[in-house]
Amino acid sequence: MRAHLLVLGGTTEARALAAALADGPARVTSSLAGRVAAPRLPVGDVRIGGFGGPDGLAAWLRAERVAAVVDATHPFAAVMSRNAAAAAATTGVPLLALRRPGWARVAGDRWHPVESLEAAAALLPGLGRRVFLTTGRQGIGAFAHLDGLHFLARSVDPPEPPVPAALDVLLDRGPFTLDGERALLREHLIDVVVTKDSGGAATAPKLTAARELGLPVVVVERPAPPAGVPVAESVPAALGWLAARGLTPR
Repeated sequence: MRAHLLVLGGTTEARALAAALADGPARVTSSLAGRVAAPRLPVGDVRIGGFGGPDGLAAWLRAERVAAVVDATHPFAAVMSRNAAAAAATTGVPLLALRRPGWARVAGDRWHPVESLEAAAALLPGLGRRVFLTTGRQGIGAFAHLDGLHFLARSVDPPEPPVPAALDVLLDRGPFTLDGERALLREHLIDVVVTKDSGGAATAPKLTAARELGLPVVVVERPAPPAGVPVAESVPAALGWLAARGLTPR
């Protein structure tokens, strides 16, 4: 029987890992949360939807005889990461967190690090009036109470209430270009940017554009992976971890 590998996905790295494992000795199932209407699907078997918490995930791992799990979810998918850690501890299934590095501040950046979306919202009135909000549609509600500010929110799917009273929504999906981000900030007269520290190149050009224009950027810091879970910062590093378990391509 082929070994079974579960990739908790939804990220660029998850799709790249699934592709790298496609011709290998293991059967690979990629799991997506189902929060995006038209997700980019990885190669191979795909499962969409939740597991029913850590107990449900543990039951699925047992039923499917999963040999290892790679948590390649978004760096801010903290609930899923905690559930994966709990399920792995319960079942004894090896677990790896695949997390791309966060963004690094460079000279000229006017970053304001905060620990949460709520802290970002509290900081905004003192920084600007026209806000480019790039925290994903599920985070927009944290800013709904702010009057006197105008928001431009970019997301893959439309946000659901509550939302700020003055809100324009731009439906778009990365990767984004530096020229495009420069033009967007100028066209909408943006004077402050809010983002999560997602890392990666696909959405990083907004940081360069903000730096060039001298704009403040409120950066929500990412949560730490669950304690005790090993972390790989790249697909090759994850493949190296899997190689020790005979789950990489021959």
